[in-house]
Amino acid sequence: MVSEDDARSPRSLDHCVLPTVSLAIARGRLEALGFTVAADAAHPFGTSNCCVFFKDGSYLEPLARIDPTVARMAQAEGNVFIERDSVFRQTFGDEGFSAVVLGTADAQADHARFVDGGVSAGDPLTFSRPFLDAQGRQATASFRLAFAAPKVANGHFFFTCQRVNMPAAGRGGLEEHGNGVSGITQIIMLAPSPSDYAGFLETFSDGASKGHADGDIELDLDNARLTVTTSERYGLRLGLDRVSPHGRFDLAAIVFQCLDIARLRDHLSDREILFAEIAGSIIVPPAEGQGAVFVFEESTP
Repeated sequence: MVSEDDARSPRSLDHCVLPTVSLAIARGRLEALGFTVAADAAHPFGTSNCCVFFKDGSYLEPLARIDPTVARMAQAEGNVFIERDSVFRQTFGDEGFSAVVLGTADAQADHARFVDGGVSAGDPLTFSRPFLDAQGRQATASFRLAFAAPKVANGHFFFTCQRVNMPAAGRGGLEEHGNGVSGITQIIMLAPSPSDYAGFLETFSDGASKGHADGDIELDLDNARLTVTTSERYGLRLGLDRVSPHGRFDLAAIVFQCLDIARLRDHLSDREILFAEIAGSIIVPPAEGQGAVFVFEESTP
């Protein structure tokens, strides 16, 4: 007999939040990497984004402060999204990878689970903003967010995102990218002791993690995988010397599914973008407008 827990579908990765000092800089960097970038979209609390959408339903959210006064007012009123963004920027500056977001059908239930599990990062947030589809038609989109963070988060945070009202409009060509990327397959996080974060990830995702003999922790989502590893093993895999800030938790890399690595290699070479190639994967180090290591792995659709 299948239990309710066994039958529960895994959550999906919704998006990654990438703080940046300027959407223009982020747009320029991401377009140079071969991504199609959506139009700028403003939030009602002083921030704005220019997203990169993928066919698997996930996306990147470069996030900039466009109205610091409004953002400060929102933070004073208890807006957890702005509060956590402020902590991250104060800790790491205006470029980075601050948050991992899962999709949900019930953010209020997630918030209750976070509170019961001792991982809540604050009150839920509901907001609306204008939405512009691929054909340039405008409507209103509404969202509800529920926030979580591990005890040692070092400025990073997690939340679930419920689309309370979303116009029925496809993203069209926004999901087509010149670099051949079709989705995100993995988020790599760093911690001195990965197993310390297994319980948090399980409470956050309402799923089950698995440990590996080398000490890494993994949690499978519907469309991606969350991995916590050490700086040492991360360096061996990607050939990068990335140490977790202050020896604590860090969101380090985003791994993409790429349909044609040779095409991507030519694209990056033509634009003189620094990259390394290890075991068939292309690794692009962070830069202004790109707050995480980007790893491209070839895979078939």
